Amino acid sequence: MIWLTWRQLRGAATMTAALLVLLAAILLLTGSQLAADHASGVGSCVRGEDCELFYDRFFQDYEIPFLASTLVVLILPALVGLFWGAPLITRELEAGTYQLVWNQSITRTRWLAVKLGFTGLVAMAAAGVSGLAVTWWSGPLDQSAPEGFALMDPLVFSARGIAPLGYAAFAFALGVTVGMFVRRTLAAMALTLLVFATVQIAVPLLVRPYLIPPVTATFELGRQNVDGLNMGRDGSFSLAIESAIPGHTGSWTLSSDLVDPSGRVIAPSGEPAPIPVSTTSGPCSQSGAGPQGGEACMVEVNRLGYRQQATYQPLERFWPLQWIETGLYALLTLGLTGLSFWWVRRRLS
Repeated sequence: MIWLTWRQLRGAATMTAALLVLLAAILLLTGSQLAADHASGVGSCVRGEDCELFYDRFFQDYEIPFLASTLVVLILPALVGLFWGAPLITRELEAGTYQLVWNQSITRTRWLAVKLGFTGLVAMAAAGVSGLAVTWWSGPLDQSAPEGFALMDPLVFSARGIAPLGYAAFAFALGVTVGMFVRRTLAAMALTLLVFATVQIAVPLLVRPYLIPPVTATFELGRQNVDGLNMGRDGSFSLAIESAIPGHTGSWTLSSDLVDPSGRVIAPSGEPAPIPVSTTSGPCSQSGAGPQGGEACMVEVNRLGYRQQATYQPLERFWPLQWIETGLYALLTLGLTGLSFWWVRRRLS
């Protein structure tokens, strides 16, 4: 059965292996230079502002390969479900070849176990190798990435570490299970893609934020979490905050709100909120414009009791969240596998 399964899989496996070898060669050849450029740049910048400029320039130089490698890891599990999982059993059901195997003293359970085990392990190995290779290569870029491309950002998180291994296992088992129910290859592929994409969107939005209870805290306002101070023509003063968490660079911000001295939320991140300070005299007056005046005005706003209230997942939870989410997908995979065995023994004929 293993030899037969390999003969059916060898075309797709050989093509996937060739692409992975090409990807690994590119990452290996460019990874050392990437790490050296990052270490050299970090070593040469002496002030905070200089380092920020270096990080911006460094990421821009490698932005396209960063996005391309991330995309490869993201779509690989979906391809595994589409082209390895969905046709695995459906193709045999459509051609009727499964009956020939079952008449050769091969039990249904053994037939399915070999197909699932052999092909599934190859698929998981491919996804795991690609995920870990890209994680190693993009390490310096993950440290320099701006907001939206940071390591804990939902899309980047899904393309790093061991999580792609869990996605591939789930996508493969999903494709096999759907194929056994639908019994039509094209329909099974379409349905597999739809369900897998739905799960991949739902987990970062609805599940991942709560795999570990998020941290909620308030922070003083400053340059890191304030988007801008605005003064209207009518003399009104307003302030908008960002989603950055002071002292917790790289965190995944779930919510960021501006609260008044009573703790009431008065504006979410990015939206200006009026602040009752004098704009005719004092640190927030029009005569106090400029960097020094802005700092003094910020001190005044903090003195009045305005704060940023944020809920977030710290960067230090990257690997715990990776393990938990991979375990969650492993449970889903086991459930689908059990359903497949039950279906092949009781319903498939």
